[in-house]
Amino acid sequence: MSRTGRVGVGVIGAGVISTQYLENLTGFPDLDVRFVADLDAERARAQAEKFAVPGHGSVEQLLADDAIEIVVNLTIPKVHVEVALQAIAAGKHVWSEKPIALDRDSGRELLTAARAAGLRAAAAPDTFLGAGIQTARRLLEAGEIGTPMTALTLLQNPGPESWHPNPDFLFQEGAGPLFDIGPYYITALVQLFGPVSRVTGVVSKAKPTRTIGSGPRAGQSFEVTVPTHVSALLEFASGQSAQSTFSFDSTITRMQFEVAGVDGTIVVPDPNTFSGDVLVHRGGDVVDTVPAVGATTTRGTGVLELARAIRAGVPERASAELAFHVLDVMAATIESAESGAPVAIASTVEVPPALPEDFDPTASTL
Repeated sequence: MSRTGRVGVGVIGAGVISTQYLENLTGFPDLDVRFVADLDAERARAQAEKFAVPGHGSVEQLLADDAIEIVVNLTIPKVHVEVALQAIAAGKHVWSEKPIALDRDSGRELLTAARAAGLRAAAAPDTFLGAGIQTARRLLEAGEIGTPMTALTLLQNPGPESWHPNPDFLFQEGAGPLFDIGPYYITALVQLFGPVSRVTGVVSKAKPTRTIGSGPRAGQSFEVTVPTHVSALLEFASGQSAQSTFSFDSTITRMQFEVAGVDGTIVVPDPNTFSGDVLVHRGGDVVDTVPAVGATTTRGTGVLELARAIRAGVPERASAELAFHVLDVMAATIESAESGAPVAIASTVEVPPALPEDFDPTASTL
């Protein structure tokens, strides 16, 4: 029997990112946040009490709550699939932070398990549901710059070790600038151009170790095990292309996302945010500023969209298939860098329609 009304949610992982999620999830009227679980029981209790969530404790306790329909998986990347499979085995839909998996095999295992159980496995990033990317997409689809042909994306900074109290995992398997930041840019590119067909990658690593710059562990050093600078040439099934750089090796902090068409260029807002004006360059000094229209709620918006899709019986937009395609592209980028040759992308994905302008996560609809 299909359920009706608000959708019950449980959160696994009470770390840094859980604060932003819980702040939003507990404010969405269509969701009922019932439980926070963590290996650190005290951390789970603190987050539950901070956001007035009634339950806290272990993963097993969370999964035993029949009223929880969606598990929000905010664990570290290397256990994303393990925790997601636990949720599916317990009969829950699951939303995972990015990346959905560290490798294609475990990603396929998750997709197969969800399909076999008749459950949904969705994943971050959900920033593309925000007003910024959605407005840029509507402008492209309306022909504001003619046929879009190429894109340039650039993310450079010194790395998160200066501000993150526990940055080790961000420089290990499943992270680095490609797996940590790349999903925002690649997901946005797929929304604008469609699926990727081939990738060519170049990678490097500036330092074998890094030093924590803040918090109780300040001054401690840790090993860097993944590339910290990645450049990729993406070719799309539509015939378009994009050049992308993701780097933790620059003392200059810089973000750029441009889409060039035959009649102009659109500057897309930061894909790691949910809003921001869109600039349309039409040649010469003609630049139009287009205010973003749509939702500006932040992380957790995709969980809300998933919940409404479940109730409506329609596909969710931030699907596991989309997240797996992005994973496939990132894995192929590393393989290309190692082999020195382009790598074809075997997976594909159907890009869902743009959100309606009046999509409002803060409205009560269920």
